[in-house]
Amino acid sequence: MDDDNQIHVPPSFMAVYTDTRGRLTDKADTVRTRYELCEDLAGHLVEHAQTLYHVQAPSETEILQRIHAGLCTAESGVSVAEATWVVTRLAELLAWQCPLLMAPQPVPVDEVPRQEPVGLGASGR
Repeated sequence: MDDDNQIHVPPSFMAVYTDTRGRLTDKADTVRTRYELCEDLAGHLVEHAQTLYHVQAPSETEILQRIHAGLCTAESGVSVAEATWVVTRLAELLAWQCPLLMAPQPVPVDEVPRQEPVGLGASGR
């Protein structure tokens, strides 16, 4: 990432997009854009985490693990590796110790609750 852009992507984030041979797995611009998104997300989560800590009073570890679990969902817009980086950065910003962050295990298809389609009556129309 040796171009003229002034945004410095830290090695910890570069590792998210680096293969075992030390080469980027995506374009430098993409990595930089993803870094900016993840850094902003970590910053925005600071107040949320502090509020959870003072209102619900769970442990710092539990708060970070819950946020990580939420970010590991497909709907979050970040990958599991990015989610782990975001929560690690969040812990750093809060001066909290970061727990071991494990990606949630996928739920087997036969255990996913089925939902009936909305708006279909008994006739199925």
